[in-house]
Amino acid sequence: MHTDLVAALDIGGTKIAGALVDGHGRILVRAQRPTPAQEDGDTVMRAVEEVLGELTVSPLWQRATAVGIGSAGPVDRPAGTVSPVNVPGWRDYPLVGRVRAAAGGLPVELIGDGVAITAAEHWQGAARGHDNALCMVVSTGVGGGLVLGGRLHAGPTGNAGHIGHISVDLDGDPCPCGSRGCVERIASGPNIARRALENGWRPGPDGDTSAAAVAAAARAGDPVAVASFERAAQALAAGIAATATLVEIDIAVIGGGVGKAGDVLFAPLRKALSAYATLSFVRHLTVAPAQMGTDAGLVGAAAAAMDRRRTDAAAAGV
Repeated sequence: MHTDLVAALDIGGTKIAGALVDGHGRILVRAQRPTPAQEDGDTVMRAVEEVLGELTVSPLWQRATAVGIGSAGPVDRPAGTVSPVNVPGWRDYPLVGRVRAAAGGLPVELIGDGVAITAAEHWQGAARGHDNALCMVVSTGVGGGLVLGGRLHAGPTGNAGHIGHISVDLDGDPCPCGSRGCVERIASGPNIARRALENGWRPGPDGDTSAAAVAAAARAGDPVAVASFERAAQALAAGIAATATLVEIDIAVIGGGVGKAGDVLFAPLRKALSAYATLSFVRHLTVAPAQMGTDAGLVGAAAAAMDRRRTDAAAAGV
C-alpha cells in the first residue's frame, strides 16, 4: 500500500463519517454527522458536505490525492450512484459527482460499505492472510464483501458479497429491498430489537430498546432476548454457509454494532453454522469477530481509493 494521503467517507443509515487517512491506514483527521436518513436526498447530501467541509479546512487536506467512499447499498460504481435501502431519499443518487464537486475535483472511488469493511479487515484485520474471505457488517443493516484469490472482489457494480439481501426464509417478512426473508430483515440490529419487543421483551427503566439493550438482557438470561439473538444467528449462519458453498471462503468476519454482542451472537452462530455448513469443503469454515472496529469503513474506503490510484498510475505508466 503506497503512502499517499486520501480522504475517506463511510456513509450508513445511522452516521456519516469522514477522515483523512495515510498509507498505513492511520486516521489523521476525522469528522462525523448523524445521517438524516428519513429526510430528502439533498438534506442527506448536505450532511455529507458538512463532513467533507471539516476535512477540507485541515492543513493536511492539501496532501489528499483522492476520495474513497464506502456507502450503504446498493451502489452503482460505473454510474457513480447509490440507492441505500435504509436511506429512501437516495435513489440513483449521483453521489460521486456531488462528492467530487465538494472535494474540489479530486478523483472519487465508490464501493459498498460491506466491501469497504472487507478491504480494511483484509488489509489490517481479522481476514489478513486469508485469500478467500467473507467480511460482514451487522448493524442498522447487514452488508458484506468478498476476498477471492487474495484480492478484493467488488464485482462490476461494487456490490459483490451483499449478503444482507440473500433470502434465508422463503416465506419470511417482506424486506424494504422488495424481497422476503432477507438476512438483514432478521439479523440487523433494529430487527433483533423489533422481534424481541413483538415477543414480549420489555426494556429497563431507561427505556432503551436498541439491539445493544436486547444483548444485555440476553446476557442476563432473558429468554425472549436470547431467542431473538438465536434467530439472528441462524439467519447469519444460513447466509454464510450459502456463500461458503458457492465460492469456498474459509473465514467469515463479522463486525458492526451487532457483532459487538460477543458470545450472545457468536455462540449460537457457530452452533447454527455447524448445521448449515456440512459439505467437506466448507466444514472447517471459521467465524471471527472483526478487529478494525468502528473505523473499518473509513480505512477500507481509503484502501479502495489508494488501490484505484495505484492501478491508474500503473496504467498510465507512472
